[in-house]
Amino acid sequence: MLDMLKQARAAFSLLNPQEVLHRARIPVRIGLVAADGFGYAQLEDFLACRPGDANVSRASDPVIPDDVEVVLCAPGIDVPRGAFGLHPDPTATVVEILSQREEFELALARRFPVFRKAVVDGIVHAVAKENALFAITTALPDVLPNLIELPWAVGEWASDTTFLTVNQVRMAFQIAAASGGEVGFQHQKAEILSIAAGAFGWRAIARELAGKIPFGGGLIPKGAIAYAGTYAVGKGLEKLYSGGRGLTRGQFRELYHSALDRGRRVAGKLVGGGRQPRTLP
Repeated sequence: MLDMLKQARAAFSLLNPQEVLHRARIPVRIGLVAADGFGYAQLEDFLACRPGDANVSRASDPVIPDDVEVVLCAPGIDVPRGAFGLHPDPTATVVEILSQREEFELALARRFPVFRKAVVDGIVHAVAKENALFAITTALPDVLPNLIELPWAVGEWASDTTFLTVNQVRMAFQIAAASGGEVGFQHQKAEILSIAAGAFGWRAIARELAGKIPFGGGLIPKGAIAYAGTYAVGKGLEKLYSGGRGLTRGQFRELYHSALDRGRRVAGKLVGGGRQPRTLP
């Protein structure tokens, strides 16, 4: 336990909530192009902003910024190269902008709620996949040659539980930043304590499951459990930061079990390049 606490302290020291907040606060301006007031109203409704918003400029304004990060055109306007058009399905517009402006996704989500769900969904899936990858790799290192696909350094101190838990805290920082909330250890004490407390429970399940399956066979279940546990934590944080109270124990359990199937598919693809373990029925 003492070694684990030392590892956890070292791991948490690598987290930098201020860096996450910095990315969320990067200035991001959207330039609107329309033929008339109705077109501009459509664009502003999509962004849920009011005329005069400091982060949004109309092409018809007397003074416009020298440059903007996103140019958004109303229906009926020829969309120039590098700009985006407002599609009948708003989700298609969100996906198109985020896919081509990834460096601004946190800032866009923090300032414009229309981007928030897509950005948070992406964060949750990405971190859940990272945790599944780590769980699989530490179970059988020769399946994947190294941890090069993970986005931040992993030292010798990083046990399964430590890494997965710390990565979930990193996810909490990102979700809070994207949701317009306060970011950092002091501001998110309750969430961090909840993540730390929950980690031991679902890790115990993973160990029990892996121990009941022949060598190699527990890889996909282990990765699936890491994915599902992280996914459920992320969706609970999303609900909390959107103005709710977080998930109840029953809701968390239901979400966790529903995420296991998706986790099995993700883990199966991660293991696919190496030895093929037997999956659970």
